[in-house]
Amino acid sequence: MAIHENFSYTDMDLWLNEKRVTEIECLIPDLTGVARGKILPRGKFTQERGMRIPEAVLGMTVTGNCPVDDGPYDRAISSTDRDMILKADPSTITMVPWASDPTAQVIHDCFFSDGKLVDFAPRSVLRRILKLYEKQGWKPVVAPELEFYLTAQNTDPDLPLKPPAGRSGRAETSRQVYSIDAVNEFDPLFEDIYDYCELMNLDVDTLIHEIGAGQMEINFLHGEPLGLADKVFYFKRTLREAALKHGMYATFMAKPIMGEPGSAMHVHQSVLSVDTGLNIFSKEDGTASDLFHYYIGGLQKYMPSAMAIIAPYVNSYRRIVRHTAAPINIQWGIDNRTVGFRVPQSGPQDRRIENRIIGADANPYLALAVTLACGYLGMTEELTPTPITTDSAYDFKFELPQGLPEALQALRAEDKLRAVLGERFIDVYSAIKDLEHQEFMTVISPWEREHLLLHV
Repeated sequence: MAIHENFSYTDMDLWLNEKRVTEIECLIPDLTGVARGKILPRGKFTQERGMRIPEAVLGMTVTGNCPVDDGPYDRAISSTDRDMILKADPSTITMVPWASDPTAQVIHDCFFSDGKLVDFAPRSVLRRILKLYEKQGWKPVVAPELEFYLTAQNTDPDLPLKPPAGRSGRAETSRQVYSIDAVNEFDPLFEDIYDYCELMNLDVDTLIHEIGAGQMEINFLHGEPLGLADKVFYFKRTLREAALKHGMYATFMAKPIMGEPGSAMHVHQSVLSVDTGLNIFSKEDGTASDLFHYYIGGLQKYMPSAMAIIAPYVNSYRRIVRHTAAPINIQWGIDNRTVGFRVPQSGPQDRRIENRIIGADANPYLALAVTLACGYLGMTEELTPTPITTDSAYDFKFELPQGLPEALQALRAEDKLRAVLGERFIDVYSAIKDLEHQEFMTVISPWEREHLLLHV
């Protein structure tokens, strides 16, 4: 569900009046998930009903650079640095809880001058997939589970990150999975987070301590994908701000601390019939349907080729390592956390599939778009999954790309994903990730200086 379901521009204006808002942060999520945009006075925001920013803002690496002399990228993004027209989505209007003056934030959609959505914008990509489901009479439902680390503040990127000190004044030195006392160490921070999320109507559910030292997980209530992607986008920003207020960092890096497990965004997904409201993954007698198995077959066939989207950085692949609480293959099983696609125990109406491969560092719009796209292809192509895995899959062979270049090669080669996600999106995204990898290859790591400087 959206933050404000079915809000119109009139509803948004009344809401802004009620909250006595003086400024509005006008946001768009770029391809890395970073919040871009402008801050407008209330009067200007209401008067203009939109704003313009350069198209290239959506075509930048996480370091802020743009590809040069890349043919597909150049054909997708105008060389004249033309503007996009941004229009607010009233259903996403919410307060900025940490602002000193009454400030709102609202997510915008990106349009070309002809009124069409910018097809490589993350929200547009997700909307494209949801339309495919709508045409079939299907309604996807998702529930993200987002892992993250709290760390001590660290202004020197050459130094390793460390867990922060809690109320006791001491940092965690051992793993405290599901420990209530370990969570309570950060009560002041989490009280603020829950207050912020309630004020913003983000529908967060359960908070737990994960395996790593200082690693937590927040679960969201299930709902429609675009609304959930908006809430994850807002939550990441909110958590980082709340952590800074309490003198620590919050990070969604896939692998921020050596020797500790990585952070994932597990996504539970099911599909309802628009006509009946029933879960199409179950038959009338309660057993699993053919569409349920086809959906898994689609995830198995296409997710390896989509890896560059759900594991978008060089750091992402440090998480996909054997025996580190992350899947290394595309096996599936019932209530089996060692596989890539887990089916939790549930009743027929709640039958769902949990994609455990997605990293916490993934753009939530693109992550939801691509996992739903893979399932859609599986159902429409009637793809049969492999036999169920009942034992640990950690000792199985690797079935996922082991690095960003390999993942990008697979993404570019998969025509079916290109067709459903959009050709221009694939071209722009791949070019950006190529450039990011080139930038990374100019960096000399501490490991290289430690082991190669005097030994080779």
